[in-house]
Amino acid sequence: MTTVTGVQARRAIFASWLRRGTVFIILLTLVVFFSLASDRFLQSRNLVNILVQNAPVIIMAVGMTMAMLVGGIDLSVGSVAALAGAISAGLIVRDGLPVYTSMAIGLVVGLAIGLLNGVLVVYGKLPPFVATLATMGIARGLTLVYTEGRPISGMGDAYTFWGSGVVAEVPVPVIVWLVIVALAYLLLTQTRFGLHVYAIGGGEETARLAGVAVNRVKLLTYGISGLLAGLAGLLLTARLWSAQPQVAVGFELNAIAAAVLGGVSLFGGVGSVLGAVVGALIVGVLGNGMNLLRVASYPQQVIQGIVLVLAVAVDMYTKRLENR
Repeated sequence: MTTVTGVQARRAIFASWLRRGTVFIILLTLVVFFSLASDRFLQSRNLVNILVQNAPVIIMAVGMTMAMLVGGIDLSVGSVAALAGAISAGLIVRDGLPVYTSMAIGLVVGLAIGLLNGVLVVYGKLPPFVATLATMGIARGLTLVYTEGRPISGMGDAYTFWGSGVVAEVPVPVIVWLVIVALAYLLLTQTRFGLHVYAIGGGEETARLAGVAVNRVKLLTYGISGLLAGLAGLLLTARLWSAQPQVAVGFELNAIAAAVLGGVSLFGGVGSVLGAVVGALIVGVLGNGMNLLRVASYPQQVIQGIVLVLAVAVDMYTKRLENR
């Protein structure tokens, strides 16, 4: 009996190491490979560019991690980002509202759609995939209607500062995602809410019997995901200096890939914000490196898809190890 228990313990330790260690090995391998393949990769300008360009995906990945930890998923984040950016820009350019009032409304839009996702999942009993797929289409359609299919530009320097400004030689988007990551890390590791999030992902019914307000916690996780998607949309719009109706298409897949690569389980209850950030950096480094090597866009999609499949395979393998 002791031998069986010892084997199970070793398997659990190996599975945990595999989840946490593989992502760093992959990132290091990519950095070394692209450093040898291109002399421009390690230039400070390029490295800063990776951190800035991937700020929206990193922020979305944090929200996606919240949703996935409770056993859900949020496919609407890319469309929500586009809608939040378009509305904030439109309120400034068309309606003459103050910049920060308009940006706050954009964040509220993201929060509202996130809460709608939560209501559909928690109270409507819809599968998260179906609920967020529906809101993804709704949000993208609303963006096209609001913008009339045309970019909205001319928001002013106070707005674009959030996408291209610098504070103490650090780009503002990098500062924003570092703050978001720090806050999310503290929320998940140092608060009762974070404990409840992991408890729900580990077993919803067990968490309910233990007194966890399951519905409220799940609703809040989707709200946070929507809010962060809205924030990512504002940064993206500010960096582009315009609200593009088709911006952030496919970003939800990048956010999911980042979370899964970072060790967030598709089954819920396992993973961390820091892992998701490393996963997002893997996605960013992979895309940046392939661009430097002049890899065409279509093969890039194939390679990124293969990386995601391998990450899911590792996730399922480690899950089986833990359950043996």
